[in-house]
Amino acid sequence: MSEAGYTVTATGQVEKVVWDMGDGTQVTCGQGKPWRSIWVHNEASPDCGHMYTKDAEYTITATSYWTVNWSGIGQTGTITLQISDDATLRIAEVQVVNVTTNN
Repeated sequence: MSEAGYTVTATGQVEKVVWDMGDGTQVTCGQGKPWRSIWVHNEASPDCGHMYTKDAEYTITATSYWTVNWSGIGQTGTITLQISDDATLRIAEVQVVNVTTNN
């Protein structure tokens, strides 16, 4: 960013994400991996995950921990940030039975 002839550069990176799963469990993950279309058959998470043991509605909170390094105008520094958001998720088991009909 530049203003009035001065330039400041900042670069941020997520260090970890802590998930409060709403059932008393916290899961700490690294930076995560982008979703891939081959992960569609209930495969386990490639780097972290959680399995609920009962059907219920859960409020899940994700908190990301960032480190931002900046420099400019002859100065440098580091800023740490925590950013949180939550969502409510309904967990329910669904069982399916295939039935053949003779028409």
